[in-house]
Amino acid sequence: MPQNSVIMKVVFMGTADFGVPTLDIIHQSDAFEIAGIVTAADKFGGRGRKQLLQSPVKVYALEHNLPLLQPTNLKDEDFLKSIASWEADIFVVVAFRMLPKVVWAMPPMGTVNLHGSLLPKYRGAAPINWAIINGEKESGVTTFMIDDKIDTGHILLKASTEILPVDTAGTLHDRLMGVGAQLMFDTLIGLKNNTLKPQPQDENEVTHAPKLFKHNTEIDPKLSGQKIINFIRGLSPYPGAWLPLEHTELKIFSAKLADAPQSDEAGDKTVFIHDKTLYMTTGDGCIEIIQAQIAGKRRMSGTDIANGHRSLFD
Repeated sequence: MPQNSVIMKVVFMGTADFGVPTLDIIHQSDAFEIAGIVTAADKFGGRGRKQLLQSPVKVYALEHNLPLLQPTNLKDEDFLKSIASWEADIFVVVAFRMLPKVVWAMPPMGTVNLHGSLLPKYRGAAPINWAIINGEKESGVTTFMIDDKIDTGHILLKASTEILPVDTAGTLHDRLMGVGAQLMFDTLIGLKNNTLKPQPQDENEVTHAPKLFKHNTEIDPKLSGQKIINFIRGLSPYPGAWLPLEHTELKIFSAKLADAPQSDEAGDKTVFIHDKTLYMTTGDGCIEIIQAQIAGKRRMSGTDIANGHRSLFD
């Protein structure tokens, strides 16, 4: 283990933009050296999936001329030899993928992960989304030592932040990026100075944040208006909460509680138009749809949808 005056060598593993502030704060510090970076392989995306896309972490690595690996198989012998040759003291993981033991057990100080919740709450792939969906008032980030299960390792540090009534998954994600970067920096300093003692998680407090799929992002109109709004906020801007319409789908990105119009325009329809405003019926009333997207169309205001696509709701 490095002494206080010795620079700690770090291998950073990450893909999404959530990890870039953490990578940057480590790279900018005189206390650490980025020995190398591991990120996902480039993939095709964009319109027609014809554009080869680089991860935000790779973009940062190239901009700062940092050593880079993009393995497709984390157990590949060439990859393992390459990462071992960097002789890092510790691996840091932010928004990457599950590591095999042969990787996370490699460095002498182990492997530290940054997770977007206050563990042991919201273990899993989508902690930011589910915290908002479930109406939590507080979220945060946790650093912990990786072990052989998902998000179960001993906790190092936590930092919390309030979930505001106007927060979406997007705004909370962006706020936690900065909070998480500072928390990881503080964690590495604590480990470097031998002032942190990992603490086991309380298994009685565990909740889960499963991966988001088509089936668990569909809006249930029988829920209360507030629960539906929380659901929409928790899935905005991505992947988006959705409703089936006749022959198409409607993704809703923003909505607010509303009084039910004094008319019979709703009938038995879940989504309807009244006075050039788009509404959705709920288990206890109505919500007004502020921003949405019809499948195959661009995002629009509820008013523009009501004016331009009335036939979908008649």
